[in-house]
Amino acid sequence: MIVGTLGLSFNNFSLKNIFNPKAYRPLPTGDGQRLSIRAQASGLWYQSYSFSFVEPWFGGKKPNSLTTSVYHSVISNGATVDTALYYFKVTGAALGLGQRLKVPDDYFTLYNEIGYKYYNLKDYHNFIYTDGYSNNLSLKTNLGRHSAGPNPIFPTTGSTFSLSIELTPPYSLFNNKVYTDDMSAQERYKWIEYHKYKFSGQVFTTLSGAQDGSSRALVLMTKFEFGLLGMYSKDVGPSPFEGFQLGGDGLYGYNLYGLETIGLRGYQNNSLTPANGGNIYDKFTVELRYPLSLNPTATLYAIGFVEAGNAWYRSDNFNPFDMKRSAGLGVRIYMPMIGMLGVDWGYGFDEIPGSTGVNGSQFHFVIGQQF
Repeated sequence: MIVGTLGLSFNNFSLKNIFNPKAYRPLPTGDGQRLSIRAQASGLWYQSYSFSFVEPWFGGKKPNSLTTSVYHSVISNGATVDTALYYFKVTGAALGLGQRLKVPDDYFTLYNEIGYKYYNLKDYHNFIYTDGYSNNLSLKTNLGRHSAGPNPIFPTTGSTFSLSIELTPPYSLFNNKVYTDDMSAQERYKWIEYHKYKFSGQVFTTLSGAQDGSSRALVLMTKFEFGLLGMYSKDVGPSPFEGFQLGGDGLYGYNLYGLETIGLRGYQNNSLTPANGGNIYDKFTVELRYPLSLNPTATLYAIGFVEAGNAWYRSDNFNPFDMKRSAGLGVRIYMPMIGMLGVDWGYGFDEIPGSTGVNGSQFHFVIGQQF
C-alpha cells in the first residue's frame, strides 16, 4: 500500500503575535513555542490528523511546559465517512503540564496529563462490538530522565529512561452495574476502565570516534520496553482499547484501532499480537549506528539491528524468555521540516503458529519516528 504523511513543525512560534500581520515570516516567531500539524493517509481506508501546541515557559519564570493536543483518525471503506459502509473513528484531546526536576539531578522531568478519547464504530465487524461508542477519560503521569546527546538526532552518549502510569476512574466499583455474560459489549464498555504501565530505557555508547558529535562515530544503541494493561474488575475484563499491537513497522502509533502499535521488524504488522488482544509485551533492541552525514539540514545514518519481543493476553502467561527474534539493516534521514524518514529490511527468525508469510524477509518504512 501507499502511505503518505504531511507534517509541519515550527519550533520558535509566537502565539501572542498571531494577529500581527508584520510578524508573519511565514509565521510569527520569537517566543520558542512549538506548533505541529500532521496528516497521514493510507489509500482511502485510513486517515489521521493531529495538532499540538507547546508553551515551554508556562508562567514565564521556570521551564514548565504546557502541552495541548487534539487528534482524529478514521478507518473506513470509503473516501468519506458519510459514504462509508463501515468505519472506526477515534477522536481525542489532551492537556498536559511538564516540569524539570532538580532531584535526583537536572536530567529528570515529570509530566502530568489529562486526556479524553471518543471511540465511534459503525458496522465494524473486526471488533468486540460492531456498532456503538465508548468513552475514555484518563490521567497519566510520566517520570523521565533524558541525558542523551549532544546531538539530539544522532546521540553518541547518555541515556533516556521513562516510567509512565495511566489510570481511568474504576467505574465498576461505584456504578452499581451487574456485569453478566449476557450484557452487551456496548453497555459493558461505554466508559472504559483500566490501569496501564510502561517502562523503557535507551542507552547510547560510542564505540569509536568522538563522543561530542563533532565527527563521525560508531554508536551502539541498546533499548528495552515493557508494557502492561491491567483491569480493576474480572467481571468487566480487560479493556478492548489501549492495549498493545506488536510486530511490523509501528508506523501508526496510538490512534489505529484505539490501540498502541509497537514495532518489531522482521514480522508483519500486528502479527505477534494474540488473537484476543495484547495486554502485556516486552521488547529488546540492539542497534549499531554510523552517520553518513551530520549536516543539520539533512542528517543521514545507517543502522544494523537485532531485536526480540513478544506479546501476551494474560499476565500469568507472560514468559520473558519466549521471544520472537529478528535482525536486519536500515537507513535514516532527518530533515527539520519533515522529521525522521527511513527504511529497514528485517528478517524474522521465528515462525508464528497458525500464520504463514508473516516472518522472514520484510521491508518496513519509518515516517516521523525512530525505533
